[in-house]
Amino acid sequence: MYICTLLAFLKSKHLRYDIGRDGYLDLTELKYMMEKLGAPQTHLGLKQMIQEVDEDNDGKISFREFLLIYRKAQAGELENESGLKQLARLTEINVEEVGVSGAKNFFEAKIEQQLRTNKFHDEIRQEQEERRRQEEEKANRRLLFQQRAAIFQ
Repeated sequence: MYICTLLAFLKSKHLRYDIGRDGYLDLTELKYMMEKLGAPQTHLGLKQMIQEVDEDNDGKISFREFLLIYRKAQAGELENESGLKQLARLTEINVEEVGVSGAKNFFEAKIEQQLRTNKFHDEIRQEQEERRRQEEEKANRRLLFQQRAAIFQ
């Protein structure tokens, strides 16, 4: 459960700053993220951050590559003052201090807060429900038409 909560928290971080909603953090989105976290970076610093975890060399950070930041931080593979180290440090929680249930509560509260404040989440859900409702109506109209057409055959 803790791992799922952690992944959900990190996914929500990734999605929160993925302004283009393409599943990637580009240079501009990473810049915005770092500014909001209170650790602004230079243009070159941002490019270096992306390059350090960009496995497919597309110039963007996918969620998988985003997780790589935390794996590298855990393994001690990041330079102390690098932007990625700052990012990992700003978004981590020390389980030894708060315990697993404390970490669980922290992440669940963070997720809940972001879902409440993320109007895009609600809009997307409403659009999906509307699309599903329209598809059901379309299927019902098609069935009704076929039934009426069967009378004439």
